[in-house]
Amino acid sequence: MDEVQAVVIGAGVIGLAVARELALGGHETLVLEAAAGIGRGVSARSSEVVHAGIYYPAGSLKARLCVAGRERLYEYCRKKGIAHRRCGKLIVATQAAQLAALERLGAAARANGVELLMLGAAEVRRLEPALECAGALHSPTSGIVDSQALMLALLAEAEAHGATLATGSAVSRIVLTGSGAELAVNDCEPALRARVLVNCAGLGAVAVAQRTQGLPERAVPRAFLAKGSYFSLGGRAPFRRLIYPLPEDGGLGIHLTLDLAGAARFGPDVEWVNEEDYAVDPARAPRFETAVRRYWPTLPAGALAPAYAGIRPKICGPGEPAADFRIDDARVHGVPGLVNLFGIESPGLTASLALASEVVARLARDGAA
Repeated sequence: MDEVQAVVIGAGVIGLAVARELALGGHETLVLEAAAGIGRGVSARSSEVVHAGIYYPAGSLKARLCVAGRERLYEYCRKKGIAHRRCGKLIVATQAAQLAALERLGAAARANGVELLMLGAAEVRRLEPALECAGALHSPTSGIVDSQALMLALLAEAEAHGATLATGSAVSRIVLTGSGAELAVNDCEPALRARVLVNCAGLGAVAVAQRTQGLPERAVPRAFLAKGSYFSLGGRAPFRRLIYPLPEDGGLGIHLTLDLAGAARFGPDVEWVNEEDYAVDPARAPRFETAVRRYWPTLPAGALAPAYAGIRPKICGPGEPAADFRIDDARVHGVPGLVNLFGIESPGLTASLALASEVVARLARDGAA
């Protein structure tokens, strides 16, 4: 049986950040990815937004790791020459009745250490003349990043420090032993032994945990899939900042994001599904138009076209309170050297570097790394 010190399952932005962190620490690291290349899952279908840390309860992992990860991500992008822009974001109250909710959101965000400014309607129009609202929160530290370039940089740095990537390698079975884990890949018999195992499988993280022999059943959450569709805008948008409504159940509302070339897209919405399906139904366009016209009333008719869809790896269902990130280490399941990452949705991209440091610190605390 082949042996390696550390195995990371999943080569999305989180798995690659964890692999980099392990490799920088001198750990022999193997990344197993079921797809034919890196970043083909959740990481390929995001808004590529760098979040400030606005929406998350004080003291939560999401709040702490997003705020810490944001500045680390900007610094990493500057150091590595990764395209990004700190363009800022406006969260709008589309009617006066929403202003109180906007104030509450701002107060909660400031408790997380997030820089925000409350603006009146006239102040908003000076920043974004096409925007119609009763008021807005201005987040100057929000931005956008080239997530593919980020993942390539993380992989390159991990490999430069000895990490290895194996694509087309689906983990089909894990057997926990007293000294680590034995892994079967692509439905073969277990042929790989690792002292450290980090499950960063995104949408497949719960399924990987379910295939882990020796993991307590109580340590495996339920998985929910929240699909989000995006529509692109034909022509250039009259906005320089990201525009968000107030958050809704399961998501942050149908918002406007910009890519680094200035093209605009709207989404994602929230559609609870039972299986992975990335088709964008053109019939959803009228709902998008209605939502967008609440803050951009002059959106041209027929200007939206289906773009792409993503799926959030939820561990909370419809109508349930939003779940925090779950970083399940030995204190949760009693297995030293194993970390399962569950529910790593937004702001996972922003938090990726800080989250990776958190994982490795917990492994070190348990004497596994």
